[in-house]
Amino acid sequence: MQATYVLLVIVAYLGLLMLISYLTSRKGSTNDAFFRANRNSKWYVVAFGMIGTSISGVTFISVPGWVSTIDMTYMQMVLGFFAGYLVIAYVLLPLYYKLNLTTIYGYLDTRFGSNSYKTGAWFFLLSKIVGAAARLYLVAFILQSLVFNALGVPFIVTVIGIILIIWLYSFKSGIKTIIWTDWLQTLLFITALILIVWQLASQMGLDFRGVVTAVKDSPHSRIFEFDSWASRQNFFKQFFSGMFITIVMTGLDQDQMQKNLTCKNLKDAQKNVVSYGFAFAPINFLFLSLGVLLLLFAQQNNIMLPDVADNILPMIASEHLGPTVLGIFIVGIVAAAFSSADSALTSLTTSFCVDILGMKNGNGSKEIEKKNIRTRRITHVVISAVFIGIIMIIHAIGSDSIINAIYRIASYTYGPLLGLYLAGLYTKLKPMDKFVPYVAIAAPILSYVLELVMINMYDYKMGYEILLFNGVFTVIGLWIISLKNRDALLN
Repeated sequence: MQATYVLLVIVAYLGLLMLISYLTSRKGSTNDAFFRANRNSKWYVVAFGMIGTSISGVTFISVPGWVSTIDMTYMQMVLGFFAGYLVIAYVLLPLYYKLNLTTIYGYLDTRFGSNSYKTGAWFFLLSKIVGAAARLYLVAFILQSLVFNALGVPFIVTVIGIILIIWLYSFKSGIKTIIWTDWLQTLLFITALILIVWQLASQMGLDFRGVVTAVKDSPHSRIFEFDSWASRQNFFKQFFSGMFITIVMTGLDQDQMQKNLTCKNLKDAQKNVVSYGFAFAPINFLFLSLGVLLLLFAQQNNIMLPDVADNILPMIASEHLGPTVLGIFIVGIVAAAFSSADSALTSLTTSFCVDILGMKNGNGSKEIEKKNIRTRRITHVVISAVFIGIIMIIHAIGSDSIINAIYRIASYTYGPLLGLYLAGLYTKLKPMDKFVPYVAIAAPILSYVLELVMINMYDYKMGYEILLFNGVFTVIGLWIISLKNRDALLN
């Protein structure tokens, strides 16, 4: 009965997404619509939709579960996120609009050369496809547990079905459709979050004031940690990690920036970034408050919590809060997951077509445009298939906390991008372009060696600050291969 009920909720929701796809693709499915939505998007629509893209289904599940192990210290990173969004709005966006870019890695071509450009694009493709697959994996796994296991459907079929649905509603108009589906999905997952908190509080006999008191008085309400530099939860490590993670995972990420580049002008794009960046703090605080309430609810009802923190919310929602909350929960995680995965699939297609294949947007005869559309659609299918393969690899490996795994992966794969942009924007280095790919590969390897040395010799656990060292190693490498041009640093 539960499986049928959840399946009906999902089918109704997907029908709504297909309707939006039909309405947005009626007036054209050109590459310019797919890549940049004809640069005609309303900034407030983009801003609201990007909340869902950035938060994703992993946040919906992992952040409340995280409270059981690290309390509410994740808010320290969230504060850093906002500082990162200010850098994106007032440093990176003016550059992207000035160069009139379709993909943001075109800047590296202008600044360093074609090898640097391709290196940036390949590192984005690697980073985004692994991160997006990890996000989608967790939701696919939960749907498998709640619905498809009971129906005898293998996990790989569930994954293929999810990717196929995302492909169906995004393949015609790409980012033009995604902007509106993300808007809807953000609305739904925020509504679901509020309703779950309300339903949980009702079952615990708490009004609004009671919820505030319960969260405040909980031993898990601890936000700040200043005591130990060795701790991964140290405030300064978390704040600056959050700031730089935002810069690389949003400002240097084609997925996130592609939507900003659909705004009519720079001013609208800046309003978009600052407004959705500001919204992160209250939304994440509500997720963490939900985590505290889940622990209190489990304690009051003598519920044995699962060992894996990511399973706490799904288990309580499906087994202890009734069908209404379960339906709300399913809509919430599916909406959050799809808003992240669909834009990732679109941006990966865009970056591969423009950056790797060299496709020119809106440039050429009708025959060339038709050929480019056909190439773009084939690329869309191939990347969808790669998505499926990576999800199955993650399923075989497993992870106790997907969100932690995503940030750890990002610390290694986005580091070279951070270094390239730091060197490009803030130095006059002119590295030999043909050696840049080797520097970008060496930097993450050196970062990993540094992490091993710090833990084995000094008992110091590197957190997400490894991203900063990764970026610094990249800049040092660029300096080494720029020795012939070091006079440029002094001018």
